[in-house]
Amino acid sequence: MTQAVIAQRQAGQEKGFGLQLEFISEPGFELAFESLARGPQKIELLNVRYDEPTKTNFATVFVPDGKLSAFESLVNQYLQSNSKKGLPRNTLVLNPIQEIRIATFDALWTDDPAMLPARDDEAIWWEFWLPARDDQAAVIQRFKAVANVLQFLTSEHLLTFPERTVINVYGSKAAIMASMVLLNEVAEIRRAKETAEFFDALPPIEQAEWAEELAGRVTATEDNNLRVCLLDTGVNPGHPLLAAHIEMDDLHSVDAAWGVDDTVGHGTGLAGVALYGDLVEPLLSGGPVSISHRVESVKLLQAAHGSPSEPYGSLTMRAVAYPEIKGPNKQRIFSMAITSIDDRDRGRPSAWSAAVDMLTADYLGERANPRLMIVSAGNAKAADYLRYPHSNLTDGIHDPGQSWNAICVGAYTLKDRLDPPSTTSHPLAAHGGLSPYSTTSRTWTKTPWPLKPDVVFEGGNLVRDAHGAFEHTSLSLLTTSHKPAARLFSTTWATSAASALAARMAAQIAAAYPELWPETVRALMVHSAEWTPQMKADFLAGASKADYEGLVRACGFGVPDLGRAIWSAANSLTLVVEDKLRPFGRQGTNPATAKDMHLHQLPWPKQSLLDMGDAEVEMRVTLSYFIEPNPGVLERGVSGRYRYESHGLRFEVSRESEDVTAFRQRINKKARAEEDGLPYVGSASDDRWCIGVRGRHRGSLHSDIWRGPASALAGLGLLGVYPAPGWWKTLVKKNRYNEDVRYSLVVSIKTEQNEVDLYNAVSTEIANRNAIVT
Repeated sequence: MTQAVIAQRQAGQEKGFGLQLEFISEPGFELAFESLARGPQKIELLNVRYDEPTKTNFATVFVPDGKLSAFESLVNQYLQSNSKKGLPRNTLVLNPIQEIRIATFDALWTDDPAMLPARDDEAIWWEFWLPARDDQAAVIQRFKAVANVLQFLTSEHLLTFPERTVINVYGSKAAIMASMVLLNEVAEIRRAKETAEFFDALPPIEQAEWAEELAGRVTATEDNNLRVCLLDTGVNPGHPLLAAHIEMDDLHSVDAAWGVDDTVGHGTGLAGVALYGDLVEPLLSGGPVSISHRVESVKLLQAAHGSPSEPYGSLTMRAVAYPEIKGPNKQRIFSMAITSIDDRDRGRPSAWSAAVDMLTADYLGERANPRLMIVSAGNAKAADYLRYPHSNLTDGIHDPGQSWNAICVGAYTLKDRLDPPSTTSHPLAAHGGLSPYSTTSRTWTKTPWPLKPDVVFEGGNLVRDAHGAFEHTSLSLLTTSHKPAARLFSTTWATSAASALAARMAAQIAAAYPELWPETVRALMVHSAEWTPQMKADFLAGASKADYEGLVRACGFGVPDLGRAIWSAANSLTLVVEDKLRPFGRQGTNPATAKDMHLHQLPWPKQSLLDMGDAEVEMRVTLSYFIEPNPGVLERGVSGRYRYESHGLRFEVSRESEDVTAFRQRINKKARAEEDGLPYVGSASDDRWCIGVRGRHRGSLHSDIWRGPASALAGLGLLGVYPAPGWWKTLVKKNRYNEDVRYSLVVSIKTEQNEVDLYNAVSTEIANRNAIVT
């Protein structure tokens, strides 16, 4: 420790002295990593890693100067005294440890080893995750001072989380490894993200007269307060189909030097989709076209290739801020189809995805302003197209698609007809199948990560022939060209196009119900989604809960339907609840504990359901809320105080003939078991749920389907919403444990028996009793 402090003083450091140690487990044993952190001594757990081939756990810990005696005391107690059970004290902490050594670059590298440069002297952009400690500003200042001495380039903007600050650094691994003083200020090192490449626009396929004719049939709502804000490559508003729906004041850029125009066509193409959908449909319809929202643009990329010189999370935050400052009272749906070019995160939160989660939740804003954000899932590798659909399963969703709060959009396709027909080529995906472009979360093996994508929209198809697989105009979406002087139409495809369609549908829901929360719009989109028969044929191996979870991880919850999201038919109805609860509370200096639980009475028409007997009905429940992120040490499903989410919410439905008291007791027992980290034990009554409690309660959006006889549904009268652990409860120093949280609950039932008018029966039931018990 003394030598480390001397080196830090010689480097000009005035405080924050200490040493970073790496703890290595015996193969096959778990480190008691939470016990390695010592609050009173300010010993901080920096990161936790796991090496699959050797089954070895690693933990990196910062020990302040003079506090190494805390570990010496653990060892002395282990050697000199026993517990009441006759075992050496601190056995659980010390027995799994194989080795303790001074942390080096490898101890701080938490990214995929394959992302390291081929040569140690190759300079690249890195993500440095700095710990908070007592004085975050001092940590940043010390780090920048050392980086400046080493002549490293650093990003101008920082990304700040409750316990981490992310800064991008340009330099070589060799230069980084040569400075222990620099490494001593770092909690984690990852490789900075590159952005996806964008496809060139295809030649125009329609004539200018068609655009003029369509423009004459378009009517826009007088209230232009609702916007789809595209974070992309800019938009060129001079197109005759765009000009009436976007103004020059609605064009922004994260860098004024870039301008606001679109030089590659990606953003302008998505603007057309966000307004019209696939242009083929309105062009051929011949009828009136109503558009209820406008388009905004923030240029997030200068060209097709991005640069990791700035953290993309920070750029995204700035991109969101510009239009909100310009028009603070506008209602917006943010849509971003820019992702990293790889899937190495495999569900783990990144700086970028955590920034998206911060923006959506906005718990730390000056005023509560939750946002609805839609992100694309990213596109599968072109080299693997011929392995479809297996190629979808092995290519994971790209950053920031793993965001807990954003709607992550994959792609499916109904485009299976070549024009002109061909005898040597055929569409790669079948009608209703997952698009060959789409990525999935089937490679995410760690249990706490969300089920992604959330939904899928049309993303186009590929053509296969004897030479390979390739794009084709007739299997793509028609949209607006970014060079209207030369041509008016172009094509777009993949998850970018799908995300723009999702933004359009979100805007249509928001236009129909302007007062709905963003959490509710998200819930309605997911709740209205259904899987196509082709999706089930390709990805639903059986009827088990694991099989359904696998289906969701490939195709999300299916294809959303605007009609189902907005209207209820007589034989299919939807109930929507928007409410708040306080998940945790604290009395004095006592530990924070779980606080509120809400019980909702389900106004099912009991007699009507009993009269239906064994006829199958379907009940679907969707719970949507936003979490505040806390990325950093989270690596492998860490529970306890090192959770990523600020809080969790769960839903549970009462069993047949279960009264309020028994239901409440069962929920309390289940909540305590989850808080204690005990495994979930199911029961026979869970068999009718498709995904089940074990699988559905991941991320911050939970949806599941109950199927069974109508007479059984008649006995399910209560639905409980209750809290689950999060860092608001355990990190008491952040003073977040007394926060209220919003949630949206959507419940629907439907039956194939058209002669049963469930809607009127439920209306009568609601009029005769209270809807909610708290």
